[in-house]
Amino acid sequence: MAKRLANAVSPYLRAHAGNPVDWYPWGAEAFAAARERDVPVLVSIGYATCHWCHVMARESFSDPEIARTLNERFVAIKVDREEHPDVDSSYLAAASAFTRQLGWPLTVFATPEGRAFYAGTYFPPRPAPGVPAFAQVLAAVDEAWRERRAELGETADAVASALAAASVADTAGALPDRQRLAASAALLAADEDPVHGGFGDAPKFPVAPVLAFLAESGPPGRELARRTLRRMGASPLRDPVEGGFFRYATRADWSDPHYERMLTDNALLLGVAAELARSEHGEAAGSDHAQPEGSDRAADEVRSLAVGVVRFLIDRMQLRDGGFASAQDSESTIDGARSEGGYYRRDAAGRAGLEPPALDEKVLTGWNGLAIGALARAGFVLGDAAAIGAARRAAEFVLRRHLRPDGSLVRASLDGMTSDAPATLEDSGMLAGGLLELAVAAGEPAFAVTARSLIDAAVAAAGDGAAIPFAAPAGGDPVLVTQGLALPTDPAEGAIPSGVTACADAAWRLFALGAGDRYRELAERAMGSVAGIAVERPIAFGGALALMARLAAPLVQLVTVVADAGGRTPEDRALLEATRRHAASVVAIVTEQQAHEFAEAGFELFEGRSVQADAATAYRCEAFVCALPVHDAAALSAMAASE
Repeated sequence: MAKRLANAVSPYLRAHAGNPVDWYPWGAEAFAAARERDVPVLVSIGYATCHWCHVMARESFSDPEIARTLNERFVAIKVDREEHPDVDSSYLAAASAFTRQLGWPLTVFATPEGRAFYAGTYFPPRPAPGVPAFAQVLAAVDEAWRERRAELGETADAVASALAAASVADTAGALPDRQRLAASAALLAADEDPVHGGFGDAPKFPVAPVLAFLAESGPPGRELARRTLRRMGASPLRDPVEGGFFRYATRADWSDPHYERMLTDNALLLGVAAELARSEHGEAAGSDHAQPEGSDRAADEVRSLAVGVVRFLIDRMQLRDGGFASAQDSESTIDGARSEGGYYRRDAAGRAGLEPPALDEKVLTGWNGLAIGALARAGFVLGDAAAIGAARRAAEFVLRRHLRPDGSLVRASLDGMTSDAPATLEDSGMLAGGLLELAVAAGEPAFAVTARSLIDAAVAAAGDGAAIPFAAPAGGDPVLVTQGLALPTDPAEGAIPSGVTACADAAWRLFALGAGDRYRELAERAMGSVAGIAVERPIAFGGALALMARLAAPLVQLVTVVADAGGRTPEDRALLEATRRHAASVVAIVTEQQAHEFAEAGFELFEGRSVQADAATAYRCEAFVCALPVHDAAALSAMAASE
C-alpha cells in the first residue's frame, strides 16, 4: 500500500496516512492514474480540526471493506481545504448542484478530468433517514460509472459549464456613502437575536468580519458590535479558562459549541475587541454627553476579553519557531477514549492532568498575517509590549520561511517543510495587512516596505484594466487551471475577509501612511467591484463593508514623536496613552529616527515629524493637512472633541 501522505505538510493528510485506503494527495498524478485505469475519482476534502472528518475517517476510511472498494474501483484523493483553498472553493461550488447541506467532510465524485458528477458531505457507515451508507454510495457510483457513463458525463459537463459561466459582474456598484452604510448596519441590527446576541438562529457563528464592519459604521453599529462581542465572550462559545473562542455553536444561546479553535476567528475577534477598546476611549474623550450607564463596565469587559484572546494566541497557538498554528482540535483522549469537547468542559484544575487537544501546526501565510495584525493592534491599544513582540516573532518567521528570494510567497509549511500548494490572494493581502499594522505598532518601516512590495506584486499580476485590480502572483491552482475548473476570484466573505478585501484593505493602509494616492484608488476600485451586492447582503461582506466605511469616513492621522519609546516625563507618558486610544484612521508612536526612516522609505505622513520643545509631540492630521503639534493629552483630546 502506497503511503503517499506520510510526509505531507498537512497534519490532516498525515492523519490518514495509515488508512487502508490508497490515498493520493492533490495533484496531477492522481488524475493521470484515474485516466490510465479508467475509473472515477473520489475527492475527499476536510481539515485537521473538523469533528465529522474525524468521525468519517474512523467509521469508513479505516474500514477494510470500504478501503478495498475504493482501491479497486476509484482513485481516492485527500485534500486539506486550508492548504488548498482554491480546490475547496471549486468543489464546494460544484457540490452545491447536488446538495444544499454543504460542509466538511466534502465528498465529491468526479471524472478523471476532475469534473464533479455527484457530491455530498458526511456519509455514515449505516443508512440513516434520508442519508445512504457510504458503502451504498460507492456501489451506486461504481454501477453508474460502468453502466450509465454518458449520463454522468453530461451531468459533469453541465455543472462545469454552469460554474464557468458564473460571473460576478453584477456585484459592482458605486461606493456607498455613510448613510447607505448605516442602512446596511440596520439590516444586520434587524437580524440580531435580542435574547442571546448574534445574528439569526442556530447554528451561530461569530462572523467576525461583520462585527468589524459594525465597529467602523458609527455609534449604533458600534454598540451592536460591542453588545454582540460581550455576549459571545460571556457565553459557552468562549473558553473561560484559556480565553479563546470556539468555531461555532449549534444552539441559539451559544451552547453546545463545536470545540475546535481557529486562528482566524480568534485573530479577527481580537482585532474587533482592540478597535472597540480604542473607540470606547475616543467616544468618552470626544463627547460632551454623559455616557450610558454601565459603559465603564462594558469597556472593562471588552478590554478584558482582548487581553484573554491575546494570552490564548500567545500561550496556545504560537509555535516555538514563532509562527502560529492554524487551529486546535476539538477532540482529546480522556480515560482512554476519544472525547469531543471533554477537555474544554473542565475547569483549570480538571485540565491539569490532561493532554490538551492537538494543534494543527501547519503555518498558513495569510492566517498568520491576520494574527500578526491583530496582536500588533491590540498590543498598541493595550500598551502590551508582549503582544507586539509575539507579532514581530511571527512576522520574522513568515518572512524568513514563507517569502522566497524572488518575492513570491509560500502558502503553507510544517516543521521546515513547505507545501507545493500555490499561495493565494488572501496570503498576499492578509500578510501585507498584518505587516502594516506591525510596522506602525512597532515603529519599524521595513515591515511596511515588504507589505508594499506584496501589494504591488498582486497589482502587477492582475494587469492593467482588470475589473478587480489584484490577483494572486502565483496564479491559480495548476491542476484546476489545466482542467478548466479554476473559478474567478470569489469576493464573498464568511469567516474571513476575501483575498480581494484583504489586498484592498492593505492598499488603503498604504495610502493612509502616505505611500501615494494610487493605493486609495486601488482600494476604491476593488471595493467598487462588490459594492452593489455588499450593501444588500452585509452578513456575507463584512470585511468589504468595514473597508468601505473607512473609505467613506474622514481620513484622520495621528503621529506622536518621542525622544524614547517609554516617554521621559509623566506628561509624555500621558500623551502616549492618549495617542494609543485616540479615535483616528491611523495612529503611530515613533522616535525621530523612526519617523525619518519611514519618510525615507516613501511614507509621506512621517515627513518632518520631530520632537519639539524637548517633549513628546503629537501631530494630528486630516487627509495629510496637519494641525499645530501639541504636547499634552488634554490638548489632543480637545482636537477630537472640537469636531
